[in-house]
Amino acid sequence: MVNKHLQRTILGVVDNQINANDPPITKITLERLRKLGYSERDAKKKIAAILIEEMYDVMKNGEEFDEKRYTDKLSALK
Repeated sequence: MVNKHLQRTILGVVDNQINANDPPITKITLERLRKLGYSERDAKKKIAAILIEEMYDVMKNGEEFDEKRYTDKLSALK
């Protein structure tokens, strides 16, 4: 079951990253996935899934956000 409020919130974070171009890999990944044929919404959902993974690691392990790991995971999306 999908929590619609949480989904909107996470997709909003993805939108903010794209609009601010921070980190740049988010916008680059969106454009790359669109060129591969994904709809904008589906591409953002794929990016959001990676963002959630990163947020989980930060919260669970008390880690700081690892931009390199985030970049590597987004670069691997197909």
